[in-house]
Amino acid sequence: MTLSVIGSGFGRTGTMSLKNALEQLGFGPCHHMEEVFEHPEQVPHWQAVAAGETVDWNKVFEGYHSQIDWPGAHVWRELAATFPGAKVVHSVRPEDSWWNSFSKTIGKFLTTYEEMQLPPHINAMADAMTEVITRQTFDGQLTDREIALAAYRKRTDEVRAAIPPERLLVFNVAEGWQPLCRFLDTPVPDGPFPHLNKITEFWELVGGSEEKNTDQ
Repeated sequence: MTLSVIGSGFGRTGTMSLKNALEQLGFGPCHHMEEVFEHPEQVPHWQAVAAGETVDWNKVFEGYHSQIDWPGAHVWRELAATFPGAKVVHSVRPEDSWWNSFSKTIGKFLTTYEEMQLPPHINAMADAMTEVITRQTFDGQLTDREIALAAYRKRTDEVRAAIPPERLLVFNVAEGWQPLCRFLDTPVPDGPFPHLNKITEFWELVGGSEEKNTDQ
C-alpha cells in the first residue's frame, strides 16, 4: 500500500472530519495524529523527523492509504516527492475560526502539556511536536495570533506554488462531499459529510482538560 492522498493543511482545519471522509471513500486507513496516539510504536519516526534525521517514508506510512493532519502535514513536500502519484488535499477554514480552534486546542496543549499527567508516548510525541510545530512552524510563538495566522497563510501559499493545480485541492470541509469526490474521482456517498473533533473531543483524545470550552 502507498499513499494516494497527502494532506498539507494545518491541524484544526477539519482534519478529523476529512480523515473520516477519506476512509468512507475507500482511501483508508488514513494517518492522523490520532493514529500516533493509538500506536506508540510510531513515535520514534517523528522523533527522528524532529531531530532532522532522514526517515523512510514508505516505512513511516506503511499500511496507510492517505495522510491528513500533523505530523504528516509538516513534511508535505517530502511526501509529495516520495509519492508522485498521490493527490494533495490542502484543508483550510476561515482564519478567525481556525485561530479560535487552534488556540484552544493544539496551541494550548503545546504550552501546557508538561504540566499534565500524560502517557509516556504522548508526552514524547508532544516533545517532538514542540520542535516541529512550535519552533519550526510558528517560530516559537504559539500564543501570538498574527504570527500564527501569517504561518497559516504562508503554508497555503507554499502549497499552491509547489503543487500543480491538477494535483491539488484546496478544501474547506464545510463544502461537503462534492468537490472532494470530484477531485478524487469517486462517487458521492449517500450520507452526510462527517463533522468530527470538536474542542472537547480534542481534550478527551489527549487526556487533558480545556476547562470545558464550547465546542468548535
